[in-house]
Amino acid sequence: MKNTKNKFLKLLTSFVVFITLFTGCTNDLDTKPEIELTLEELLAEDPQAVEGILSRLYGSFALSGANGSGSSDISDDAGESPFLRGIVNLQDFAADAMKNRWGDNGLDQLTTTSNWTSENKFFRYLYNRIFFTIPQCNNLLSILPNVEVGEKEVIISEVRFIRALANFYLIDVFGKGVLATEENYGQTEPLPQATRLELFNFVESELLAIEPILLTTNTYGRATKGAAQMLLAKLYLNAEVYTGNAQYDNAAIYANKVITEGPYTLATDFVSIFSGDNNTSTEIIFPLIADAQVSQSFGNTTYIINGSLNADTTPLAQFGATEGWGGHRSSKSWYGLYRNFNISTDVRASLFWTNGHNYEMNDYKEWTDGYPSIKFRNTNFTGSSDPSSFSSTDFPLFRLADAYLMYAECAVRGAADTDITTAVGYVNDVRERSNASPITAVDIQNNESNGLPFILNERGRELNLEGHRRTDLIRYGVFTGSTYLWPWKGGSIDGTSIPDTYNVYPIPSSALQANPNLTQNPGY
Repeated sequence: MKNTKNKFLKLLTSFVVFITLFTGCTNDLDTKPEIELTLEELLAEDPQAVEGILSRLYGSFALSGANGSGSSDISDDAGESPFLRGIVNLQDFAADAMKNRWGDNGLDQLTTTSNWTSENKFFRYLYNRIFFTIPQCNNLLSILPNVEVGEKEVIISEVRFIRALANFYLIDVFGKGVLATEENYGQTEPLPQATRLELFNFVESELLAIEPILLTTNTYGRATKGAAQMLLAKLYLNAEVYTGNAQYDNAAIYANKVITEGPYTLATDFVSIFSGDNNTSTEIIFPLIADAQVSQSFGNTTYIINGSLNADTTPLAQFGATEGWGGHRSSKSWYGLYRNFNISTDVRASLFWTNGHNYEMNDYKEWTDGYPSIKFRNTNFTGSSDPSSFSSTDFPLFRLADAYLMYAECAVRGAADTDITTAVGYVNDVRERSNASPITAVDIQNNESNGLPFILNERGRELNLEGHRRTDLIRYGVFTGSTYLWPWKGGSIDGTSIPDTYNVYPIPSSALQANPNLTQNPGY
């Protein structure tokens, strides 16, 4: 797979010269691309250019801009604003497990899940990235039907997948927005507000349409049938939150498709999935690519790895880094999931740096309070590698273990065509891979008293720092309120209740100013 990763990266960098697609975002959904040729002219001259353009669309999820780590496709800070960094900030740091100590304007409000306002720059960053990616897709989709390129239907389906993925985060994080498509691309009037249900229905219809067309296997880093199935499974898994109507039956169908129809297998070693050569993993379904030489970014896994290290307490070179930013630590809400993790046989319990650090997070701004996660690292799992300032570890946005746990959750929730025996087998495949003790049907049979809490905890053990935690807690009804408290929830050292309005983020004030059709979410 190394060759296919290199092919993808070469395409990305080759077409940076031609494409600097958009400089606007929330207030410029109709902004035309700034390029030497129009897309139509470029593709007419060289139909193969579409692969380079497509790679730039994929790159919008991990890179800040077209010209290296200091460039930005949007007017926001190149280091702070990349899409993946926003996912980690808003999904993991705002939830129970991970905390950040830097105290940047707005970051404190995330790490303490308190005092959220529409002026928070980190909310704006993700909103702007969403509405940078979507118009890029719409521009290409408006051109492709009139241009002769190879595998046109597959490429169109990939672009629609990228757009659906960006819209998924709009649905999940903000709960509403505008529905921007190739049909209204270039429209000068502000688009009408789209509800969460309208956005859900659009993403669902897009994914259902393209899933049969996408390839089962593709160039590494590009969307496949399995990627669309995973996104459908996630959409349906959270449908009750998004629309008020549970769709666990459908979630199970598509999780099962990933498991039984795809070419994916669990990696034999958990750590290999988060190492610098993870592009060889048979478990990763859809990665966001990183490369220390070719695709440098402060917003890909560099943010996770360097942010979790500090030369004062952690050996940088051991994890393939030359810089440690000393920002991210986990709290006992994460390592407490392993009970006495100091003697746990679970490999995942060993992925915390404890030397020089305190179990309790009495001060979230104190680096030594809490344990940094060493789950992600910039060292190769097989063979040698040299430390670098930037990461070459790809981010596994979708992977097979998640599909196993989604199926198990659907089974516990009573989804049609699922069974507990199969669910137990999938959970044990995940646990035994990490040398955790196996479970039995008794452990998950009772839905409310032990089944669902166990699955939620297992998702925490398996998937944390992968951009799922806030969504999971909301689906289980424990993100807001006081049923589940964690350190610094609501700004309190022991945690306190937060209002249900926090189940979505506020619409950024810049977006409200740009489009008078948008209204603020309740409570902000």
